[in-house]
Amino acid sequence: MMYKLWMSIYKEFLLLKRDFGGLIILFVMPLVLIITITLIQDSTFRTVTESKIPVVLIDNDKGEISKTVIENLNKSGQFEIITTLNGTELTETTAKEAVFKGKFQLAIIIPKNLSKDLQLKVNQNVDKIVSNFGIGDTSETKKDSLPQKIDKKEVRLYFDPATQLTFKNNVKSSIDKMISQIETKSIYATFQEQLGEGDAPIFEQESFITFKEIMPTVDNKEVLPNSVQHNVPAWTLFAIFFIIVPLSINIVKEKGQGTQIRLLTNPVPYSIVIAGKTITYLIICMIQFYLMVLVGIYLFPYLSLPVLDLDGKFFLMSVVALFSGLAAIGLGILLGTIAKTQEQSAPFGATSVVILAAIGGVWVPVFAMPKIMQAISQISPMNWGLNAFYDVLLRKADAVEILPEIFLLLLFFIITIFIAIQYDKKKRAV
Repeated sequence: MMYKLWMSIYKEFLLLKRDFGGLIILFVMPLVLIITITLIQDSTFRTVTESKIPVVLIDNDKGEISKTVIENLNKSGQFEIITTLNGTELTETTAKEAVFKGKFQLAIIIPKNLSKDLQLKVNQNVDKIVSNFGIGDTSETKKDSLPQKIDKKEVRLYFDPATQLTFKNNVKSSIDKMISQIETKSIYATFQEQLGEGDAPIFEQESFITFKEIMPTVDNKEVLPNSVQHNVPAWTLFAIFFIIVPLSINIVKEKGQGTQIRLLTNPVPYSIVIAGKTITYLIICMIQFYLMVLVGIYLFPYLSLPVLDLDGKFFLMSVVALFSGLAAIGLGILLGTIAKTQEQSAPFGATSVVILAAIGGVWVPVFAMPKIMQAISQISPMNWGLNAFYDVLLRKADAVEILPEIFLLLLFFIITIFIAIQYDKKKRAV
């Protein structure tokens, strides 16, 4: 039995050796993919966090509010304030045209008399509150005078039509927070004038509630996830599952060339044939994984990318890769067993990998998907493998904590192999 298994493995390696170009592609393409994607995402991350985004600002106010807005934008370190274009001072009309043509991502238009009218409105409200409490000037003249009608002001924002919704929401939230803080400070200052004695502040104007992000720490140092830690597991899984295509094609070839019939008349049980394929392609999966790891550790630093830190996690990462490979092989064998031609197995195999990657969180995080897609993602073996990788690499999980994902991957392999064997038996019995 062991001899038959060994010869089955040897036969698989001979088939792969004959298609040397395909074998090279199987190893090289994932490496090119992971390097390209990581460079793009890391570059995007650096653009957002390190480079300044040019923002057109039209100050029609020339008051305290516009001054505060400009100071806060400069302090953020993310924006470069633009007021002129080609030596000409921008107006709302020219700024709008420039933004809508894609020259800038954003234009902020501060309305005229914003600071002055805000102070008038705050004064009216404070005077009313103070007078209701019988404090301050309660003369008949003050009571009988009608408050001046002040129109509401709006800070207009123009966005490039190609700007992402996330960026728009972040900017609008920041501007709204900024204006709210200015209004609050104006109210405090006006109350201070009405009720205060001397220069001593009556109200504390510092924010009572603040926010602080708590990051996981190792040796009292914060662990900051980076593009490499996210991309290496994700695209390693994509590469591992892509062996579905050559595996299913080889099985279809064997059926078409009569190799499978000769194996069965030896006789060789179909389970031995499957075991030979499983071991052979599992070796390929692990080689793919180790190549990805080597690239992350040794090549990425030369490309100015963060190094992949696997300190103490290498064994568990290998375990996850092993069981992910089993799940991919099971699906490939099932597809090859059911498919009748290469024209069926090749496109269906490639498409199924792309679909599993899409719903598994390789391209878009699962939490960003609609509710129905989040539910569907739970049945993707890529999602199980990706969660296990992230548990080990980012969440510092131990072997016990990744057992549920490992069990699901193993169960998926067993079920797909069982269906393949039963289908083959039924087909040969007809």
